[in-house]
Amino acid sequence: MADAGFLTEPQPSAAVDAMYAADGEDPGYVMNLTRVWAIEPEVYDAWSAFAVATAEAAGLSFRRKGLVVSALASELGDSYCSLAWGTRLASASDPGTAAAVLGSGEAGPDAALDDAERTIAAWARKLVRDPNGTTSADVAALRDAGLDDRAILGLTAYIAARIAFSTVNDALGAAPDAALHASAPDAVREVVTWGRAAAR
Repeated sequence: MADAGFLTEPQPSAAVDAMYAADGEDPGYVMNLTRVWAIEPEVYDAWSAFAVATAEAAGLSFRRKGLVVSALASELGDSYCSLAWGTRLASASDPGTAAAVLGSGEAGPDAALDDAERTIAAWARKLVRDPNGTTSADVAALRDAGLDDRAILGLTAYIAARIAFSTVNDALGAAPDAALHASAPDAVREVVTWGRAAAR
């Protein structure tokens, strides 16, 4: 259980079996983070429902989810979500863009993004660093990027949900899965040098 975290293996139940079966379909193996959250499936279900609702309120596309989570996970130092969502962002853009958002771009982390995406990524990073340091100017920038107040609330809540998710995984010792690490694009895998080492 070392790579799967510091908690014990969940007791078998229909809910745990369903979580493991879902992982078996995609990504094809039971993830270490799933073993952590399967200790209390109802908590995971509640978090998941919140994350889905907030992403929908924000109007986030798959690419923008990848952008947001890659930006906040790298800022937080979470290797698990950096690898997972860096890989997803690479599939929605390209590996170089994903690696840049994760922090390795010589021209700046968001050089390959459009103005709206840069604003959204900056908001995600600011919420990790100092949520009390935000200003009305930051929110005005989000409006200028095309987000209305409902989308801004949804985006902010989605970012907070993802920070919470990363915090639980990291604090309870879930290591990035060996298969996840191996399947990440080289550019993504090489830049993610923070957080917990991948399982072996």
